[in-house]
Amino acid sequence: MEIVPATLRDPRIQTAMIGTRDGLTFEVDQCGRGDELALCLHGFPEHAFSWRFQLPMLADLGFTAWAPNLRGYGNSSRPEGVHAYRVDELVEDVARLIEVSGKSQVTLIAHDWGAVIAWQFALRERLPLKRLIICNVPHPQSMQDAFGWTQLKKSWYVFFFQLPWVPERSMGRDGAQPIAEIFRTTPNDLAQFPTEVCEVYRRNAAQPGALTAMVNYYRALFRGNRKRPRVDPRTPIKVPTLMVWGEDDMALDKSTTLTTGDYVKDFTIRYLPGVSHWVQQEQPEAVNAMISAFIRGEPVPEYQPER
Repeated sequence: MEIVPATLRDPRIQTAMIGTRDGLTFEVDQCGRGDELALCLHGFPEHAFSWRFQLPMLADLGFTAWAPNLRGYGNSSRPEGVHAYRVDELVEDVARLIEVSGKSQVTLIAHDWGAVIAWQFALRERLPLKRLIICNVPHPQSMQDAFGWTQLKKSWYVFFFQLPWVPERSMGRDGAQPIAEIFRTTPNDLAQFPTEVCEVYRRNAAQPGALTAMVNYYRALFRGNRKRPRVDPRTPIKVPTLMVWGEDDMALDKSTTLTTGDYVKDFTIRYLPGVSHWVQQEQPEAVNAMISAFIRGEPVPEYQPER
């Protein structure tokens, strides 16, 4: 099944299947041939396609830019069982991809579930990072600090996803049409999500077993036994970190960001008022300007919404 038509992305972006030493295969969108790696991790219910605006920009900055489909997504390996989607396993996937790249300097860029993984990767210091860039997912301790009734109401779907088979049946009806509807209804700027873009995410979720794999990320949060001791989420992160946050996030409240600077030593945050959870797709020019400035060591611009 063709998930992403070539007409929807920059022709410089090419896709490769990359095997890792633990036997998994990842479908990776690639752009550029620089000495440093920029590794972009997507979220739920997305696809590597969500980084289509950032990969060419990163290549122009001199990176080898990769956006893998995480396990269970796209044409990447789709192991069975909830335990296969534990955070421990997901962190190791990132480490294996970095190892395969052969790059020693790495900028990790992540959104949504990819950012959950990225925060844990940095907390555990699994491999050295030069920079960390997070889009619309809070630091785990900052999330705990702010968690209350407002955030609980926004997190209802996490509890729904704990049910057996019901989430898959609900989201999978009519060829996973409800997944397309998420991208038709939750962004603020719907012009960035025309039918052909929404169809990419629908086709991705409609693959056999895909929705179960995607929901298993959430199930494993509650049921996945750890392979390694838990890292205290208050452990200071030393990696220079930029957080880009669309304020009109339907799933995460702005309050969950407010204490992040207590746990990240070198921290920059930029809020984008009037922008949804899908920040790097909805406002790619603004987000790219922020990422580019951060990488270059320049002042990160504030968001200036169009009037």
